[in-house]
Amino acid sequence: MSKKGLNINFWKNKRVFITGHTGFKGSWLCIFLNLLGAKIVGYALKPKSRPNLFDLANVGKLIEKSIIADVRDFKRLKKEIKKSNANILFHLAAQPLVRYSYLEPKETFDTNIFGTLNILECIRKIKKIKSSIIITTDKVYDISKNKVFKETDKLGGIDPYSASKVCCEYLFSSYMNSFFSKNSKQRLATVRAGNVIGGGDYSEDRLIPDIYASARKTKKIILRNSQSVRPWQHVLEPLSGYLILAEKLYNGQLKGQIQNWNFGPNLSSCKPVRYIAEMFAKSLGLKIKAIKSKNKIFKSETTLLRLSNFKSKKYLKWYPKWELNKSINKILEWNKEKRNKKALYICEKQIRGFLKD
Repeated sequence: MSKKGLNINFWKNKRVFITGHTGFKGSWLCIFLNLLGAKIVGYALKPKSRPNLFDLANVGKLIEKSIIADVRDFKRLKKEIKKSNANILFHLAAQPLVRYSYLEPKETFDTNIFGTLNILECIRKIKKIKSSIIITTDKVYDISKNKVFKETDKLGGIDPYSASKVCCEYLFSSYMNSFFSKNSKQRLATVRAGNVIGGGDYSEDRLIPDIYASARKTKKIILRNSQSVRPWQHVLEPLSGYLILAEKLYNGQLKGQIQNWNFGPNLSSCKPVRYIAEMFAKSLGLKIKAIKSKNKIFKSETTLLRLSNFKSKKYLKWYPKWELNKSINKILEWNKEKRNKKALYICEKQIRGFLKD
């Protein structure tokens, strides 16, 4: 057992089902769990970006089975979860982009709400699933309030993406109250992380992938909302929290706790967008240009978003390890090493380093 509360021995030979395993966060989770000895079945659509971490790290060959299918297909989803014989489930599959949700609101609501509904219904029907982690977002909170959000704060939903995730939280609450009593052997939780960053992120409309694209093309970083403050954290931070939480749910160690959990960084890592850009600009030899978006489709995003991690620290013994500067350095290292080394090797190396810190 490490000082962070992550029991690495727990995961050996555990059977795990992951939706969204082809995404950036899902790929890192697969690599992490594989390193700990888990048996993984993944279920997701094909990766959207080219390149992507899933292909670069050969995640499809790393895990026991990789299923390319839609989480909205209830019959297929239920069939594959049953066949996997999994006891632990992580639901990451989603349409995850705020700006894209303005362009495709129906797709966003369909994927996020009905995908989560299908997962909850599968869990209800498949009693073998003992521990389930439903990933939502830090953006579920009422962002009109200037505060550090804790799990019991009022939910919001100002844009289609955030609203879809708020609906997922209400779905979860309904299922918990209706079908999973306090004495149920099936235990579930929703988790809300900050803005995750890390090596291997090539997603559209994300700050650090955009910075690297600028480095290859214009040599100039264009910032939409340069003063917006976000809870930045390396992807391994929330993932380690999810693993601790999943184990404690599996072992029935969290009775009496409301099962919504923040896994945000310390407040010292909540910095403006420009702060991140300047660190990369200095390292990559780029210039910065701050602009106001002229696209009227997209509404203004919140300028300040911070999460309280008090509950996770107190009950899970989960503590952020890598402050923002170190996280950025890890991304710079990842991209530098990627020139000569395989992505899987670099990810595993960083996970081992994270576990030792």
